[in-house]
Amino acid sequence: MLILGIDPGTAIMGYGLIEKKGQKLTPVAYSCWRTPSDLPMPRRLLQLYDSLEDFLLKYSPEVIAVEELFFNRNTTTALSVGQARGVVLLSGAKNKIEVFEYTPLQVKQAVVGYGKADKKQIQYMVKALLSLQESPKPDDTADALAVAICHAHSMGQGFGGLSK
Repeated sequence: MLILGIDPGTAIMGYGLIEKKGQKLTPVAYSCWRTPSDLPMPRRLLQLYDSLEDFLLKYSPEVIAVEELFFNRNTTTALSVGQARGVVLLSGAKNKIEVFEYTPLQVKQAVVGYGKADKKQIQYMVKALLSLQESPKPDDTADALAVAICHAHSMGQGFGGLSK
């Protein structure tokens, strides 16, 4: 099964595609899409949408796993992350790909085994679980791979799916 993990953001949207065969997880493609900060938000969202659509056409993942919005004190950041998540949800629905959502706590517990894990712990475990030579950079890419790993570990446990 091909699982696409997404760490949503409008400046940087991390993505990580992994293949799950039995208990084995193999990285297929991972990086991030960046948008220029001087572009108006509608154009940034369109760039992210186009990049995601091209990726979905190229790789045909069976599911998308996306991190749920974690609301913090910065409402501007929360709103833009919410808009980026909307792009992912729309693209999944348009392509008839089921989308699953996971909280940061669920992702950390699934990947590290500890809900308050920091970025370095997540990067270390992503590297180890996927047998990578080095930790994926930037953090957004590692986080996207962690979301995909979380889904791989959660399959069959009834977590977070959205309808097609």
